Amino acid sequence: MTSDNVMIHVEGLKKHYNKGKIRALDGVDIDIRRGDVMVVIGPSGSGKSTFLRSLNLLEEPSEGSIVVDGTEITSGKINLDQYRQKMGMVFQHFNLFPHKTILENLTLAPIKVKKMDQAAAERKAMELLGRVGLSDRAKAYPVQLSGGQKQRVAIVRALCMEPEVMLFDEPTSALDPEMVGEVLDVMKDLARDGMTMVTVTHEMGFAREVGNRVVFMDGGKIIEEGTPEEIFGRPQSPRLKDFLAKVL
Repeated sequence: MTSDNVMIHVEGLKKHYNKGKIRALDGVDIDIRRGDVMVVIGPSGSGKSTFLRSLNLLEEPSEGSIVVDGTEITSGKINLDQYRQKMGMVFQHFNLFPHKTILENLTLAPIKVKKMDQAAAERKAMELLGRVGLSDRAKAYPVQLSGGQKQRVAIVRALCMEPEVMLFDEPTSALDPEMVGEVLDVMKDLARDGMTMVTVTHEMGFAREVGNRVVFMDGGKIIEEGTPEEIFGRPQSPRLKDFLAKVL
């Protein structure tokens, strides 16, 4: 891989709370390449979500740098709103506007932020709803949808902004078990289409099947990183072996 393929370069990333007593991130170095489907695993409190949220500066790092497409976003000299348009983010909870229809939820940001024509925004939204099997729910309200349907809509909402990378923060952890599959299927389709993705998840099957890189974090550090075959089949560190013994 040449450096041209590196989309996001993270160096010396630290995030401390309580005057340095709590080290949520304690020196993270990693490159995310175009087309990567990076899956971040690890125990609760290991820094996974803090790392993910730092990538679009929802968490402001205490130290270190993040360079995206050659621009250092941690310099304090960038237009943050403009930068965030490049990054779609999907959370555990769907955060849909309850008083707006699904179509209105999807077109709000493209019209307001990207100044997209309403008809064009609606066409794009309907096309993406079709891709996730929800065209018939465009005029419904969030309360009329299941959890799995809401999360699929949340993914479409991020895609409507035409991001270059998608960040998923435990997107299935708030769902009933029978709804998890329908959301993971949408994510698998995105991966097949070549979308650059970083996913924090407890779904080891997804990490194994879809990820091309798996990162294991503990104590705010990256302990081990490799292909799914390396991480799940040939773990090196005692900490990763112990973690996998408990979750697999």
